Amino acid sequence: MHTRPFGSTSIQTSDIGLGCWQFGGDWGECSDDDALNTLAAAVDAGVTFLDTADVYGRGRSETLIGRFIKERKLKGKITVATKLGRLTGYPSAYTPELFRKCTEASLQRLRVDAIDLMQLHCVPRHYIKTGEVFGWLETLKKEGKIKHYGASVESMEEAQGCLNYPGCAALQIIFNIFRQKPIHSLFDKAKAKGVAIIARLPLASGLLTGKFTKETKFEPQDHRTYNRDGQAFNVGETFAGLPFELGVELAQDVKGIFERANLISETATMAQQSMRWILDHDAVSVVIPGAKNPQQAKDNAAASDLPALPKAVHDELRRFYDAMVRANIRGPY
Repeated sequence: MHTRPFGSTSIQTSDIGLGCWQFGGDWGECSDDDALNTLAAAVDAGVTFLDTADVYGRGRSETLIGRFIKERKLKGKITVATKLGRLTGYPSAYTPELFRKCTEASLQRLRVDAIDLMQLHCVPRHYIKTGEVFGWLETLKKEGKIKHYGASVESMEEAQGCLNYPGCAALQIIFNIFRQKPIHSLFDKAKAKGVAIIARLPLASGLLTGKFTKETKFEPQDHRTYNRDGQAFNVGETFAGLPFELGVELAQDVKGIFERANLISETATMAQQSMRWILDHDAVSVVIPGAKNPQQAKDNAAASDLPALPKAVHDELRRFYDAMVRANIRGPY
């Protein structure tokens, strides 16, 4: 597992982390044992960055991580990022007192003295424009409740707005082969300001594993069933905003590009090469794929050790995105 600087902070993080949304139940059923075993496999494979949120399972994901940290005596040895702003207060009832209450609840569930990174969780755009929420986070930082703060955003306009606030240490964005806009609209500015980039949904909700067909079904409580067209929250969080059937077709096109370049083998899957594509962008500090079982966590971690993709493959994937993907993305971008 390779490591990277986390922006201008003192943190060195594994370049593959673990996204923990699935432990809240929105990716289908995940038992406590499955979650804890998955966390163990990820950390044993070298993962040092966990990303969660208070809204994932209404605290369940944080609670499981806190239990894992205690049982494995990992306090201070891994970076835990969480989020606030969607469990309570959304969309217009935020106050400094609410932020403090949410932070203290996360501290208790995670069983830590200070949160490594607290992120605004896709808050309404006007809060980013006025900036008062960043002031509240700065206060919590001065109080020692959080070490760093940042924002998880939906669009590049929101990301660029966050860069106006000097205390913003990290931006979490949707970034994958189907969502290439950040390369030209964000990365240079973020690097210049020393802001870490966390890449979420690296496999476009599983499309970029290449394993789905148009007939693939998901559990009713899986967001890939109930949010397929943005019925519950931003459609971009599900299949990168692509209609599912089209996404299946486009994923097979990506698979073909990798196969023609002899990049898929017994030791390198389409999913791993899709994450390698992300890691080839040096503005990215950490990629946070999800996993629901130990083998998935191990397979994800292995992407760190793959060699960089050839320039010709990057060029072909860029042309493919421009011609076939970009116009079909729905939701804020």
